Amino acid sequence: MSIIRSERTAAGLLLGAAALGLLLANTAAGPALLAVQHAELHIGAFHLSVGHSISDGLLAIFFFIVAVELKHELVAGELNSVQKAVHPAIAAVAGVIVPALVYLGITAGTGLGSGWPIPTATDIAFALGVLAVFGRGLPNRLRVFLLALAVLDDLIAILIIAVFFTTDPNLVELLLAAVAVAVFGFLSRLLRGRMRWPIGTLMVLIAALTWWLVYDSGVHATIAGVALGLAMARGPAGRVTHALEPWSNGFILPLFAFSAALVVIPDVAPSQLSPAFWAILVALPVGKIVGITIGGWLGSLTRPREERGRISVLALVTIGALGGIGFTVSLLMNELAFAGSDDVRAEGTLAVLLGSSVAIVASGVLVSVLARRNRRLHPRA
Repeated sequence: MSIIRSERTAAGLLLGAAALGLLLANTAAGPALLAVQHAELHIGAFHLSVGHSISDGLLAIFFFIVAVELKHELVAGELNSVQKAVHPAIAAVAGVIVPALVYLGITAGTGLGSGWPIPTATDIAFALGVLAVFGRGLPNRLRVFLLALAVLDDLIAILIIAVFFTTDPNLVELLLAAVAVAVFGFLSRLLRGRMRWPIGTLMVLIAALTWWLVYDSGVHATIAGVALGLAMARGPAGRVTHALEPWSNGFILPLFAFSAALVVIPDVAPSQLSPAFWAILVALPVGKIVGITIGGWLGSLTRPREERGRISVLALVTIGALGGIGFTVSLLMNELAFAGSDDVRAEGTLAVLLGSSVAIVASGVLVSVLARRNRRLHPRA
């Protein structure tokens, strides 16, 4: 299982699954795969398509893991004080605002403004994977800064999903979900000794109930995973995420990437592609680089004068390019933003894949250059 926990392996599986999905969708197997994706599953009161079962159901487990990571960083990690958090926080916020503005500028007057959240997300697993592949010899502070920035980026993405992709929520069901989350968190503090299995089984049932209440309330169901991850006691949460991580890296995320990438490439001239396609394609790599570089520079001004040069402008540009790898959360945002338009959603998926690919290539080159320079300046590093 250790190889599946590797950031390099996780990034490779994600990219391979997305490429396979896009390839198969444009072969003779495409119609059959799309039919399976849209097939309805009837499980008791649930009526979900296979595709939504993946994006609304399985992906909640990924967001649970993200929430546990976020809580760890806020409580005991690189974001556990204002002094530590302010620099990556400014970079993360700028890395969300600038791509959103780029998207809105390109799509102005087209009626496609709802897609602005798509280029704001960073795929933390993929970004760390690229850094692991090409960054031999880089100082650990760059990985720490990227991790802190990406975790904050994930927090912003969670808030965007909760606020902007929720319409007319059922407040009673949300209140019941909140009670269920509180009970889940309380029980997690009793997980010890002989009571571990009975309590663990009860927690799984409560987690499933929470997911259903959130889903049925009108809020995107992945928020249930976030709430449960934040509520769970840190010790048990760490053990659970350690057990779930191989499943998330090796099955859930690749399956979601495969499903999301099942789009038929439109047989149209580039001039006929939706403005949303071009906006995402530009905003993901370019907007992230510009936003994170500017935000990172401004954030460095909050540090003591002797620490301001610890992360160079080239390093900030490199981290910005890594931040432009949207993939998982960007694909989810695309599904939510263009749920009512199959054509625009398909073009948005292509744009996310292409924009993220541009960011992968750019960040791979920049990380290699930065690592080579660091090894030359610090031969023993």
